[in-house]
Amino acid sequence: MSPSRPLSLITGASAGIGAAFARHLAALGHDLVLTARRIDRLETLAAELHEKHGIAVTVLPNDLADPAAPQALCDALRQRGLQVDWLINNAGYGVPGSFLANDWKTHADFLQVLLTAPTELAWRLLPGMRERGHGRIINVASLAGHVPGPAGHTLYAASKAYLIKFSQSLSLESREAGVNVCALCPGFTWSEFHDVTGTRDKMNRMPGFMWLSAEEVVRQGIAAVERGQAVYIPGRVNRAIKTVVQLMPDRLAMWLSARESKRYRNADA
Repeated sequence: MSPSRPLSLITGASAGIGAAFARHLAALGHDLVLTARRIDRLETLAAELHEKHGIAVTVLPNDLADPAAPQALCDALRQRGLQVDWLINNAGYGVPGSFLANDWKTHADFLQVLLTAPTELAWRLLPGMRERGHGRIINVASLAGHVPGPAGHTLYAASKAYLIKFSQSLSLESREAGVNVCALCPGFTWSEFHDVTGTRDKMNRMPGFMWLSAEEVVRQGIAAVERGQAVYIPGRVNRAIKTVVQLMPDRLAMWLSARESKRYRNADA
């Protein structure tokens, strides 16, 4: 690792928005630490970025569903003498079906990955950023955190709403120390997310103008955290949706959420 280059830690870096963050930050001259469960994909991406940009890339495979994973990851960084300047809390997924259609272990793992792990990583890595007087934390939330939660994927919108509020508070606490924190809230993004959750066929019914590429989401997110924005929604359509929903009476917003849930989600499975 070069002491002259910033170091970025990216969770969920093996595909989608996480891999797009890795490519964009590598192009900006960042050294990288990549973590996810799929070591083969991480190593392929690491080799690609090292060869293309001449940066140092450390691969630390980890499953953030394990409660011990965040501390183990930070211990591995410390053992290697690595100081994280940018933390990209991107790891995440969805659990299809209704709340009671899944066992508690499935929900507990989801909450560990989506809520506890990003919170703990921020808690463990923020002190070093503050001591050095500079740092960036991007918590990848979602437009779903700004609108009524739908039936199906019951915990997803709730977890993203938490990341938004957490980022706002952490931004206010950290900005005077030189650390910017941003909740990045993409809407529909071209990635493997809907393939993993088994909803690709339904999502393909969405009109094309609703979608952004992972690369565009990342580009706008990096610009937003550098500006010091605590919450950012990429895409004009997504920002318009958030504004319209906020102006609606709650009952109307809930009715629309219920209607869209039936069209694009299977809440009974």
